[in-house]
Amino acid sequence: QVQLVESGGGSVQSGGSLRLSCVASRSIFNNYDTAWFRQAPAKEREGVAVIEGGGRTLYADSVKGRFTISQDNAKNTLYLQMNNLTPEDTGMYYCAAAPAYLSGGYFWAPRYNFWGQGTQVTVSS
Repeated sequence: QVQLVESGGGSVQSGGSLRLSCVASRSIFNNYDTAWFRQAPAKEREGVAVIEGGGRTLYADSVKGRFTISQDNAKNTLYLQMNNLTPEDTGMYYCAAAPAYLSGGYFWAPRYNFWGQGTQVTVSS
């Protein structure tokens, strides 16, 4: 089992920045793919950014050039640096983890076994 706990959400104005953190209950990054998803009201959960177990990073087109996913193995922590935020980035942000032996479907939510409780991000215009 893996427990994930997010933090760092909040309310910012358009153009602002936030850094989300996700602490894992044990060391997982070498053997798990980890990701950030978000869900806006009345919308499906969508993948935002992924770090594969091998270290490759992937981004949704909507956040490329603005968001950066990273991890600190020593702290068992996954980060999402979000810059130049827009109201369209508003939603509940979740971190997720899945064993790295799977391949493909990195932005498909059912692929991930473990989820945090979410942290709310609200961007006002």
